[in-house]
Amino acid sequence: MRPAKRTPVRSRDDPSGVLEWVRSLAVAAVLFLLIRFFFLQTFVITSGSMENGLLVGDLLVANRMAFGANIPWTEARLPGYRSPNRGDVVVFDPHHDIDQMLVKRLVGLPGDTLQMIEGALLLNGIPRDEPYVKHENPGSDAPAPEMAWQSEYLLPSQEPATYTPTRDTWGPLVVPEGHYFMLGDNRDASYDSRYWGPLAVWRVEGKAEFIYYSFDRSLQKPFPWLTSVRWKRIGHGVT
Repeated sequence: MRPAKRTPVRSRDDPSGVLEWVRSLAVAAVLFLLIRFFFLQTFVITSGSMENGLLVGDLLVANRMAFGANIPWTEARLPGYRSPNRGDVVVFDPHHDIDQMLVKRLVGLPGDTLQMIEGALLLNGIPRDEPYVKHENPGSDAPAPEMAWQSEYLLPSQEPATYTPTRDTWGPLVVPEGHYFMLGDNRDASYDSRYWGPLAVWRVEGKAEFIYYSFDRSLQKPFPWLTSVRWKRIGHGVT
């Protein structure tokens, strides 16, 4: 004797199952927001300021858990499992442009003394080994009025009145407490902390971990995200 088939039972208050569908959709939306705000987030590279490590058209995954995720609409953050280190590539919300996210390399921690001489970066008086740095337009250095803010962070022995920083030669200056100093790897084509100042710690969104997709936006092909895929870059870690 075959067992009788069971007929799905629906609630008398929801005979068509719409309520159950709405509940499932709401749970999915909440899970999505939790992952986005507290675990992982995706970003697209739209400028060449981090070449050659990151190219225009790279799509990144940023790890929000590493440094502790920001609590939305506040300056507070959850505890992370590590602190940002010099050399980390991080995603952040810049104070000078609240409508976009940026990706740069963290080169200075609070209290560090930074200086650049003809394009070479010095940390606490010692030249840094930076194999990732690119110089695409050397020899075109000139005074930059946007860098006048640096006068407030110079060493006591320096004279602010005669300080004329340039793109490639500036400092030494001290990174203030509660802030980081960010530079792009493509030093001749990066709008970074040299120009808009140190970044408040709470503005860091996460650590750039890996490239999950990449396509060449410069090629004049239809549907470049399908026809100009950089297959060899997919899955590469960000270092």
